[in-house]
Amino acid sequence: MVNLHAAPSGASNDRRPAILEPLPRGFLWGVSTSAYQVEGATRADGRGASIWDGYCREPGRIANGDTGDEACDHYHRYREDIGAMRQIGVGAYRFSVAWPRVLPTGRGSANEAGLAFYDRLVDGLLEAGIEPWLCLYHWDLPQALQELGGWANRDVVGWFSDYALLVAGRLGDRVKRFATFNEPAVFTLFGYSLGWHPPATNDPESLYAAVHHVNLAHGAAVDVLRAGVAAASIGVIHNMQPSRPLRQVPADRKAATILDDVWNRAFPDPQILGEYPASLRDGIDPHRREGDMERIRRQIDWLGINHYSPIYAKAEGASPLGFAWADAPADVARSPIGWQVDPAAFRDVLLDAHDRYGLPLYVTENGAGAVEKPDVSGEIHDVERIDYLARYLEALGEAVALGADVRGYFVWSLLDNFEWGAGYQNRFGLVYVDYPTQRRTLKASARWYAATIKAVAERVAS
Repeated sequence: MVNLHAAPSGASNDRRPAILEPLPRGFLWGVSTSAYQVEGATRADGRGASIWDGYCREPGRIANGDTGDEACDHYHRYREDIGAMRQIGVGAYRFSVAWPRVLPTGRGSANEAGLAFYDRLVDGLLEAGIEPWLCLYHWDLPQALQELGGWANRDVVGWFSDYALLVAGRLGDRVKRFATFNEPAVFTLFGYSLGWHPPATNDPESLYAAVHHVNLAHGAAVDVLRAGVAAASIGVIHNMQPSRPLRQVPADRKAATILDDVWNRAFPDPQILGEYPASLRDGIDPHRREGDMERIRRQIDWLGINHYSPIYAKAEGASPLGFAWADAPADVARSPIGWQVDPAAFRDVLLDAHDRYGLPLYVTENGAGAVEKPDVSGEIHDVERIDYLARYLEALGEAVALGADVRGYFVWSLLDNFEWGAGYQNRFGLVYVDYPTQRRTLKASARWYAATIKAVAERVAS
């Protein structure tokens, strides 16, 4: 039985913390960010250009013409942000390394100043009793490598392996939790097919090549981390969201099946099970060489799951992939920024991943976006976010009660930040960032999350 005590949706800010049972002893509570979304300092201390630096300057790409140039200035304010984590009481911080900050051209000579920043960040986390969870790649490919073909060039496997070796050698004495990639389905599909992320192309051959090369790079990085970091705990992070047909007609149901293969199966299946979904094999085969599947399938220790909502597909005859992305039906429940709210889908994703992949699971992203600002007293009473988190944690508890091996939960995000195409207009943070001043303010959701962490710990200890 799952017990979660929370006031009804739309209630006052005096919401009791979530009391979940059963959760495993040692269940890990955390928060997540990514380098480009929070660090800023894009021209500081020798950092090279990433693909997002140029993309943000292309007219019409990002809401309000926003860029990640300053973001949350986490590069300079990381100690303040560690202080916020301590106030909330999290046990882990998931962040990413900016590849162009440590290797300005993606390969060759390392940038000592960039590496030194991550030394300071990791040391600060450990001093605060917060475990660092390091993701090698969260979408910021060095621009110099994109000019050589990026993920569509098989040479990227070696470039990524060398980058992983550099990071492991520098930080592996203190960091033991590593993820190779964050959401490869997003940056490949959006970048090489839908045109919503850099390099903003629509080329099926490049998409299939990128998918296969990312999978190979994952396997190569696992080998590097396993060999170079004593007691490493290695995983990979995938977005997992039910793919649904926009209409209950055969064409849309077929489109949803294809989207499910591209979005939910194209990476974890080869990485963990050793094979691609059948619908993708004809596209992948021209890029596959003998022994590739063995290089991709490497033993990992955990699987990270990012989940926000279901996704929808509709038939599109002109699409080379056989589907078009669709907005959710108008009658579904939505978050303040319009994303569907469906906690049961989250529960089912956790159960399906447990059954399909047989690995310990960590929820590495989950949260709700909003367009919000402080009230006259300077407080942010984000009741809808609290309600979302409470309901999704209840669904997580249900999945655990039904047998899913879920060992941790990370809120997206610690800070309001640069949200890719939405720029700064959508806020996901537990901590409000006033961008002109960079002043941080804990939201009501941060206090609620802190109370939940404490209440669960007391429950387990009793």
